[in-house]
Order: sequence, then C-alpha cells, then structure tokens
Amino acid sequence: MKVDLFAVGKMKAGPERELVQRYAERFKLIGKGLGLDGLRFVELSESPARRDDDRKSEEALALEGAIPEGYRRVVFDERGTTMESAAFAASLGRWRAENQPGIAFVIGGPDGLAPAFVARADLVLAFGKLTIPHQLVRVLVAEQLYRAVTILAGHPYHRA
Repeated sequence: MKVDLFAVGKMKAGPERELVQRYAERFKLIGKGLGLDGLRFVELSESPARRDDDRKSEEALALEGAIPEGYRRVVFDERGTTMESAAFAASLGRWRAENQPGIAFVIGGPDGLAPAFVARADLVLAFGKLTIPHQLVRVLVAEQLYRAVTILAGHPYHRA
C-alpha cells in the first residue's frame, strides 16, 4: 500500500526538512517489511487568489487532481479529532489489511482546507487545539507515521 503526504506550500531547506526526510527514511525501512510503500511527498503550490475562500477552493481542486483514485484520505485540520498513536497505527494496519491502494495524508495551506474537501475525508485529525506552523505539522505527521509502523512491527521505538 502506498503512503503519500500531500501538502499545500513548499517546505524550505532547514532542520524541519531534514527531520521529515529522516522520518521518511526510517518509515521506508520498516514499512517495506509491512507492505507499505512510501513515504512519498507531494507539494502543491499555494493559490495566488486574493480571497481566502477562493484560495482554499483552488487548492482543493489541485489536491483532488493530485490524489490518486481510490486512496483513503486523512486530513489534518484544527477542528479534527485527536487520536492516540496506537489507534492511529491500528487505522493504518486496518487499511493495509483491506488492500487499499494507498493513503493520502493531507496538510492544507495557511488558510486551511476547503470545508467540502475536509467533508470527503475518511479521517480528520488534529494535533490539538494549538496553532502549529505547517513545516512542523509535516514533521509531526512524518514522525507519527514512523511511530505507527514501529507499533505495527513490534519495534521498541514506541513506549506506551
């Protein structure tokens, strides 16, 4: 099963990018043995539209065009639910067992995601009520995906 992270906006070089790459490499090593292919990153440009709603709509269209047909969608949104790491890993394992072609983990732009796009998600998650910069959200998503595969593999990284 493919595992892809879609994000609106480009991540600059720096420590955040290095951390994301480190977790992606670790994910690939352990995930491969679990039948998980990835972690692939797809960055889409922010919309130049002037109005917030227009930007979100244009970015949603770009995301719709980029996410392969049949993928499960996990959207990160401040209004989403919180989830423990073990439950997150269980969801990943369940979707793998269901022979899903892939999962798209989606991070919106600075204005967030269009409500209609969020409504079509299979799962809407939040990292809490705090506002977190998008570069750090990418790090958190990559780390949680790595943590999820270590849980599924019985690796001692996760100590609950």
